[in-house]
Amino acid sequence: MKVLLRRNVPRLGRIGQVVDVRAGYARNYLLPQRLAVEPTAGNVKVVEAEKERYLQELAAMRSELEAKAQSIRGKEVTIAGRANEEGRLYGSVGPAQIVAALAEQGIFIELENIVLDSPIRQLDKYDVELLFGEDIKSMIHVWVVPVRDEGEQPSAESPGLADSTEPAAE
Repeated sequence: MKVLLRRNVPRLGRIGQVVDVRAGYARNYLLPQRLAVEPTAGNVKVVEAEKERYLQELAAMRSELEAKAQSIRGKEVTIAGRANEEGRLYGSVGPAQIVAALAEQGIFIELENIVLDSPIRQLDKYDVELLFGEDIKSMIHVWVVPVRDEGEQPSAESPGLADSTEPAAE
């Protein structure tokens, strides 16, 4: 059965193409989901108009993503993690922690944009790739540093508490 695609369908075709599919696939999926219509002359004109709108929206979205990728390029984030003496993390740093660290800096991206082959398990500096589209990429630097224990940091609360508990000498 020949159908005219109204939307891009993965592994089948792009908007505006006439493709030949099995009748059951067309009847049970493509037509009810409004992903395709019958290839009549009137439908071809309607789909061509939809395709033009789609391409305009795609161009606007692409320029927006390119601007976002350019603004993020080269940013650095620091993530603290507990590690042993050799610098091996007890847990790991994954895309969710990177997204959270970027959000603290006011940079909001989706979890799916981060490309990590495997979770980060060592203390070090890593270059992490962000993928916003088919060919829109950006690179950020992720520093994974050890968490400081409470004993290492000077506590500002301790002297204040000691002074307030002593009786005032007048």
